[in-house]
Amino acid sequence: MNARNPAPAASSNGSVNNESSTALPNPGYPPMLGESRLLTESELRASLDATLASWDRTSDLWLFGYGSLIWNPGLPTVESMRSRVHGYHRGLYLWSRVNRGTPEQPGLVLALDRGGSCSGIAFRLAAEGAMPHLEALWRREMAMGSYRPAWLPCVLADGRRIAALAFVMRRDVVTYTGKLPDEVVKTVFGCANGRYGTTLDYVSRTVAALRESGMPDRALEALLARCR
Repeated sequence: MNARNPAPAASSNGSVNNESSTALPNPGYPPMLGESRLLTESELRASLDATLASWDRTSDLWLFGYGSLIWNPGLPTVESMRSRVHGYHRGLYLWSRVNRGTPEQPGLVLALDRGGSCSGIAFRLAAEGAMPHLEALWRREMAMGSYRPAWLPCVLADGRRIAALAFVMRRDVVTYTGKLPDEVVKTVFGCANGRYGTTLDYVSRTVAALRESGMPDRALEALLARCR
């Protein structure tokens, strides 16, 4: 892993400066994203409450992990199992200006985008005492508001069908990348580093976790092999 860069400083109103101070040898990087704003605590709470509006607060909840949640759930789950959602696939579709990059050198993180299917790990979270852990999850995943929390139909490895909470890419935000050329991904792997570490480490650990779980992502493995 590369040495960590300091995390970007947010102003008092939560905005993050996006001025680029480093000229990199790739015309497609860094992207021109403009200013970004961290969601306030009240905005995060409103998003969480809206997502949980249909939850009876007594039934256990399921979460669908397809990226770092697989190897770092950060939640006291009572059950985990291989699973699959249909209608969405996994890809490096989100610029990360905090967790895996900075405003000057954005990193990339995985997101669910429309089409295909995606394997992952479903985690069951006990209803009792769930709220503090869900609040922490929202601060981790929803800090920039780039995802759309959604309850997706999910098939567990044992055949059970459940509704699992997942974080889906919003295509209407400037941080949505679409499909990037390998040259840009290679540049990101070589330089992007945020408060949780490098993009390269994030992708490498996800690839390893998927393979160890018996559900390798061939496309992501091939991308890592081409661009690292």
